[in-house]
Amino acid sequence: MIKLKNIPNLKKEDIMINKSSPIYVVIGGIAALIIVMGIGRFAYTPILPNFQDAVRLTDVMAGYLASVNYLGYLLGALLAGISQWKKGKIFYLRLYLVINILTTITMGLTDHYLLWFFFRFISGLTSGLVFVLASSIILDVLALTKQSLWSGMFYSGVGIGILITGLIVPVLDHYFSWRGDWIGLGILSIFIGVLTFLWLKENSSTKIKYPSLIVSRPQTSRKQRILPWLIASYGCEGMGYSVSGTFLVALVQRIPSLSHIPALSWVFVGVAAIPSCMVWTLVAKKYSNLIALQIAFFTQIVGVILPVIFFNSYGALIGSLLFGATFMGITTLAVSEGRNIAPNQSSKVIGYLTCVYGIGQMIGPSIAGILIAKSGNYNSSLIFAASVLVCGMLLLGVGQIKDSRINKVINRKYSYF
Repeated sequence: MIKLKNIPNLKKEDIMINKSSPIYVVIGGIAALIIVMGIGRFAYTPILPNFQDAVRLTDVMAGYLASVNYLGYLLGALLAGISQWKKGKIFYLRLYLVINILTTITMGLTDHYLLWFFFRFISGLTSGLVFVLASSIILDVLALTKQSLWSGMFYSGVGIGILITGLIVPVLDHYFSWRGDWIGLGILSIFIGVLTFLWLKENSSTKIKYPSLIVSRPQTSRKQRILPWLIASYGCEGMGYSVSGTFLVALVQRIPSLSHIPALSWVFVGVAAIPSCMVWTLVAKKYSNLIALQIAFFTQIVGVILPVIFFNSYGALIGSLLFGATFMGITTLAVSEGRNIAPNQSSKVIGYLTCVYGIGQMIGPSIAGILIAKSGNYNSSLIFAASVLVCGMLLLGVGQIKDSRINKVINRKYSYF
């Protein structure tokens, strides 16, 4: 039970929570992220090299196919931010989860480009919707149960899904070719989805409307001033990370020492991604979300540019580790900070953040595909990605400086009383 102290006009029965429920809710959320993000969204990366060879898919077309998925993700996040969810968030989450699984399976049932574009678009659309809905439900539950650190555990679902695809795709591809990759992962998603249907539930206590008196107006206004900078920075992250997120395994395939096992790099990404959200949550607890974001941005920039500097197995695998250790950590930190800024409108703020992130994701792979086609190698695309990430880091820094100055003015104003 949460104490009612400092929260006036609330009834005890409105905020009772089963003490055993949060862990089950988190596991159900992890399963959802494994399906829509780790498999539905990121399985494309380890499948891509053999997929390209089998169907003669050019780098430009591969970039467009990734971008249409990100376009769907963008629209899904936008819809999630403006929808009312009259039947409850969990009803729609389950519906979109089922559709997402079907799009993964149907990718292996056709060899028509237009249908691939359609299925990847719908997959992205449902990924964005499920991600925002699951994040909103779980972050609200964890905040009410004072288990906010568990958010890192929830977002580890993406890393677990990436690890699964990195391990399973080479096996499926060996025995069943690219069609078996998609169909096999879709069937696996059905079994994993059972956990989501059983355990991810929207607790009635998440519908609490907190009184405006809890947060003082000057503090709320100050925090909201940094939100545009956070959103812009997060958009740069979407554009920058999506390049490695799309072409990493294809790049590694061109490194002689790793050409026979390019998916190993994706396994490294997944292994690093699994604990990353929890680690960055702990860093944020010590230093703040914004400072942790700056550190994560810098680390990711190093990971993205490393294969350019050292085009060998060491550069590729260490870069994969750094990339995996940061891309979901940045999501965790940005979404958590966004929810802190507007706790009463968590779905809307998370939707805006994910929307801008989706715009970046949509643009990044298309530009990268064109750069790869013109240069004949992946270096130009990685330099482009690193440059965009530097811009994101700088935008966040500008927001922090402005926030710091405003904070000093507010403190000076109230020091006279």
